[in-house]
Amino acid sequence: MKRTKIQKLYDACKTVFSQKEPPSFQQIQRLKSIQDIIEAVDVGIDEFSLHGPSINGLICGQTVSEITYIHIHECDSFSIGVFCFPAGGTFPLHDHPGMTVLSKLLYGSLYIKAYDWVKVKKSSCRINGVAGRVVDGILNAPCDPSVLFPRSGGNIHSFTALTPCAILDVLSPPYSGERPSTYFSDLPIPSLPGYAILEEKDLPQDLVVAGAPYLGPPVDVGDEEAIMLT
Repeated sequence: MKRTKIQKLYDACKTVFSQKEPPSFQQIQRLKSIQDIIEAVDVGIDEFSLHGPSINGLICGQTVSEITYIHIHECDSFSIGVFCFPAGGTFPLHDHPGMTVLSKLLYGSLYIKAYDWVKVKKSSCRINGVAGRVVDGILNAPCDPSVLFPRSGGNIHSFTALTPCAILDVLSPPYSGERPSTYFSDLPIPSLPGYAILEEKDLPQDLVVAGAPYLGPPVDVGDEEAIMLT
């Protein structure tokens, strides 16, 4: 039986992220090449339909009214999911502590600002420091998948949707209670173009992320669920 695209991505993630060693350059490129061929319909989203909330068994991407997360899979090693944004939706500046993240813009247009730490410190249980800007621009689908690492690639970033859009994310390891996301405000340094002071802030009260069911092809996890239950 022919494997679906999302099944191929799951199988590759399971192989790469279940090993003890960090993924190699070749393995990351392999994951990116699989992620690159995935389209919205392959994860249960109709990017063109103006009918909502769903039609023909698919989520209508153009009618999503709030930031929405579609959970596809999560285990101890990695998670796979899709963020859908309405036009104007903003996900504030946040980090991915200790994570490798692969992202594919499935459709739409997105403004991204991303930083990496130059110097970071903790004081009074808060994180602050100087960061260098890695990305400050607009992504338009179709485009290549992006990858960020724990200390490089734009680990701290924000998104603003210029049009309805969706992002397919692979995170390894996934977020957890011991590894939560931290939110930041950024203050540009006039004397150092491209650099800013980042200061930790509380979870924005106006950030609301809704959940939606995954309506794409089922993912066969084999004996993974059985192992998790033992």
